[in-house]
Amino acid sequence: MQFAEIEKAIREIVPPECGLTSIEPLGLVIAIYVKDIKKFYEHEDLVKKIASTIKKKIYVRVDKSQLMDPEKAKEEITRILTEEAKITNIWFNADFSEVIIESEKPGLIIGKGGVGLKEILVRTGWAPVVLRTPTMASSTIEGVRKSEVAYASDRKKFLLKLGKKINQPSPEIEWVRTMMLGGFREVGRSCLLVQTNKSKILIDVGINPETLDPKYAYPYLDMLGFPINEIDAVIITHGHLDHMGFLPYLFAYGYDGPVYTTPPTKDLMALLQRDYLNIVKKFWGADAPYTKEDIQKELKNIITINYEEVVDITPGAKLTFYNAGHIIGSAIVHLHIGEGKHNLVYSGDIKFGFTNLFNPAHTTFPRVETLFIESTYGGRGDIGVQREEREAKLIEVINNTIQRRGKVLIPVFAVGRSQEILLVMENYARNNPDWNVPIYIDGMVMEASAIHTAYPEYLKNSLHKRILSNDSPFECPLIKVAENREEIVNGEPAVILAPSGMLSGGPSVEYLKLMAEDEKNTLIFVGYQSALSLGNKIQNGVREIPIVGENGRAKTLKINMEVTTVEGFSGHSDRRQLVAWIRNVKPKPNRVFTMHGDWGKTEEFARDIARNMMVEARAPMNLDAIRLR
Repeated sequence: MQFAEIEKAIREIVPPECGLTSIEPLGLVIAIYVKDIKKFYEHEDLVKKIASTIKKKIYVRVDKSQLMDPEKAKEEITRILTEEAKITNIWFNADFSEVIIESEKPGLIIGKGGVGLKEILVRTGWAPVVLRTPTMASSTIEGVRKSEVAYASDRKKFLLKLGKKINQPSPEIEWVRTMMLGGFREVGRSCLLVQTNKSKILIDVGINPETLDPKYAYPYLDMLGFPINEIDAVIITHGHLDHMGFLPYLFAYGYDGPVYTTPPTKDLMALLQRDYLNIVKKFWGADAPYTKEDIQKELKNIITINYEEVVDITPGAKLTFYNAGHIIGSAIVHLHIGEGKHNLVYSGDIKFGFTNLFNPAHTTFPRVETLFIESTYGGRGDIGVQREEREAKLIEVINNTIQRRGKVLIPVFAVGRSQEILLVMENYARNNPDWNVPIYIDGMVMEASAIHTAYPEYLKNSLHKRILSNDSPFECPLIKVAENREEIVNGEPAVILAPSGMLSGGPSVEYLKLMAEDEKNTLIFVGYQSALSLGNKIQNGVREIPIVGENGRAKTLKINMEVTTVEGFSGHSDRRQLVAWIRNVKPKPNRVFTMHGDWGKTEEFARDIARNMMVEARAPMNLDAIRLR
């Protein structure tokens, strides 16, 4: 429906006594402003009637002229809510007639069937937006949430412009094609263009964090064939740099459209993109291809979507996210193009196996003609170990090191693997009360863990319950935030978790320099090491590493410490899990394209899929363009 039709339908439905003042297309939702909210709610099922008529999500808001003074409203909200709700912050967003309430117990504010929200709205005029307070302090979450209010006026202008663009009649889709812009027959800089005769959509805009060489570090955006400002939408599957690390570049060079992702991914993007700027400057001595200001522009244009929520992102394309099981908020993308002309599923990074953090990747979709599947561990020999075996080996290596008075360095990705490893050690400590080895976390690990506690609904049910019961495993007494690295290395035996996971920069490299030459220490790899990374070199036997010394001169770092790899902790599916996932995908796809894997693995995996599943399958290369319809 065009917006004019939507507006007309709503005006015909809303009774005159409600005092309807305006109707606004705010991005994915239609906002209805009324003067008398009490009268509006006296008419039962009015919201349902409007939503079913226009087939859009709606917000009901009170006209600005009728809003209670913020200070009085704050007092009224405090009277309405009980102390058990544990409110930590209240602030007002007049541009959207909203009051943002941060609470440790959001459910007590929302109430059964939303009765609590309705009471606040009716008594104050302000529409409550309830956010969970993380159980651990997070400057990232605080900064992101405050910026949403600070830039509310700009954001509203953006949403109004987007809403008018989206709310148009569905166009006739004549063709659908894809172009591989990064992450095909390689790991890193993932980027896919999905184009029709009416729209241009990018899925993921990543970097290769192991290099600054433009030939290998960034997607082939110069090969789009049209200006960046003509992109209609960007979709981000999850918060790892190889999938979202180049996104601010778009905003630096003219893009001003929407970015669709999940709520946890939004916070992770803010955290890791800013950290990337620091790492590039400190460890590479260079400038990143974008600035903090570009990241801020990006944040203003992010629209968050929950799993299994169907939304129109262009007049001819609907988007749905599904759980990918990889990291918190990671999503499989389903695109429904042209009223059913074509349905595309893009796996992103998936885990279809047991983890302590997440449920396995989703497998059931409305329709699937084309499937893009990651192939990080798609080789025939990429078989992981069982959960019990990998966890037992990790603890064994740690205990052996502690017994010889050494320290353990585990390079980890700040998001995903660090929390998984923390859970393994916390569980071991709970079952072995005499085990009191300090666990130091450095870099972005603390912030990333705090983000997990703000979105427990994205975690496994058992972990969700622990966080809601003030028993977060990330706040185990053994877990300590690193303050002085040299003191930790020279102190008592300990375990150290530090990013980056591939030793491409960050605290893990600093610890390596301090610990490498002591044979009592141990370096444990628990995740994927790309071919270009320092981690890969050490993992494959290199024991002398050139580094820059304190005097600025080159020196050789000797790796005398024990080096070992504990398989099975990757957030990616191994070969068996990938095969199991694709066999469980319903309905069966007509064609499959492999991606996000080393050259030989993507080809081998595609050949095996074609042979065993009797479907068209291939491993495209970067810059391939394939017409799907």
